Amino acid sequence: MTRSLFKGNFWSADILSTIGYDNIIQHLNNGRKNCKEFEDFLKERAAIEERYGKDLLNLSRKKPCGQSEINTLKRALEVFKQQVDNVAQCHIQLAQSLREEARKMEEFREKQKLQRKKTELIMDAIHKQKSLQFKKTMDAKKNYEQKCRDKDEAEQAVSRSANLVNPKQQEKLFVKLATSKTAVEDSDKAYMLHISTLDKVREEWQSEHIKACEAFEAQECERINFFRNALWLHVNQLSQQCVTSDEHPSCMRISTHPRRMQSQQESLQGLTWQGEDPSQFLKAHQMIPITLWLMTTVCSISKINETRAFSG
Repeated sequence: MTRSLFKGNFWSADILSTIGYDNIIQHLNNGRKNCKEFEDFLKERAAIEERYGKDLLNLSRKKPCGQSEINTLKRALEVFKQQVDNVAQCHIQLAQSLREEARKMEEFREKQKLQRKKTELIMDAIHKQKSLQFKKTMDAKKNYEQKCRDKDEAEQAVSRSANLVNPKQQEKLFVKLATSKTAVEDSDKAYMLHISTLDKVREEWQSEHIKACEAFEAQECERINFFRNALWLHVNQLSQQCVTSDEHPSCMRISTHPRRMQSQQESLQGLTWQGEDPSQFLKAHQMIPITLWLMTTVCSISKINETRAFSG
């Protein structure tokens, strides 16, 4: 930056006007308000993240999910619940980070508030001094103008009394004229003294105003950089949260891969095993009709033989 933006612009032709200074203060107040709003946003976001994380923890630790499953699917469910737990922990950690950033923003606001207060106290004092001295100068001006009018009236009275015979009356007019001239000289000196004092006050105010502009501009640049960095950090934290949250489902997907599920059916067969393999089962059932036919044939032959023996 080659030149100051504040001290080169915030001025007024009116010696009593503080519009330039007031505009700067208003801008700084708005900046402080914006920081407070961002701070409150971080706090509320932290509360949301923490509440969500705790709800996830309660869900993963207290809610049953496939308790009777076995083997690989059981292990996959265990991985699933562990990853849900990890995601919950990430949200709680993010809430802590957001609260820390909000705390830093609050400390920064308070630091700038104290810095501004020192400058504002100086400027308020110089503004009051300038206003008071201006009022004194204007009062001195009015007094001087009144004394001038009194002298003019005294001169006119002396001119009108030039043809008067009464010497005492003329003497009084001359004394009044002399007194009015002295009063004019005294009021003129007082007026000029107040003008000189006012000019010194103006120079002092001008110097302090420049210093205040420089201080406020430096403070505003610091605030903008701090605010921008805080916002940048917040976005990075959210981005990291997204990356971390995506890594946990990846672990879940790996644990539920079809190849890992092949032994699930084998384990089921092992737990519910009864008899031989299916080929032996089928062979046994295929022999049942033959056996029944043989038994029926043997019984028929035996009956025939018994009948012949009885007849013979």
